[in-house]
Amino acid sequence: MSSQAAGAMGASLFRAACARFATGITVVTTTDSHGRPHGLTVNSFTSVSLDPPLILVCLGLRVSLLEHFRSAETFAVNILAADQQEISRRFASPLEDRFQGVAWKPGHNGTPVLDGTLATMECNVAQLLDAGDHVILVGEVRHAEYRDGEPLLYFNSRYSHLNVTEQPGR
Repeated sequence: MSSQAAGAMGASLFRAACARFATGITVVTTTDSHGRPHGLTVNSFTSVSLDPPLILVCLGLRVSLLEHFRSAETFAVNILAADQQEISRRFASPLEDRFQGVAWKPGHNGTPVLDGTLATMECNVAQLLDAGDHVILVGEVRHAEYRDGEPLLYFNSRYSHLNVTEQPGR
């Protein structure tokens, strides 16, 4: 087990400790002022409130698309299914047109909604909060859809999948 004194927290130790928390993977999307789609892979996502329905995603200050999200009024969170690892990789890459070859459609609020995801939440931007080397983007969910399936997970800096051995409620 690795450890370090509380006052000497280093980035690599903090990153390694956080990597022990399994997360789902999302692609967060928006459009720019010209209606062009933009999106990136994000695993810092969580629900915040039921009333009103709020979620948040954290975007790094060095993210090349950050200004599109800072100026947006709407965005969507696309929760990836277990078979969408290549989409996750594509939207995590430095490609200029990450949407090329990816099936999507404009959602109810006009933001890109990816096909085949487990869930999609279309949001109005409620708040932008600076926090360390990230921006917390809080969204009020205005429309949501979901389907059954297995999630794509990220654990210990690797893609992972559920190994379901028991049915829910048993």
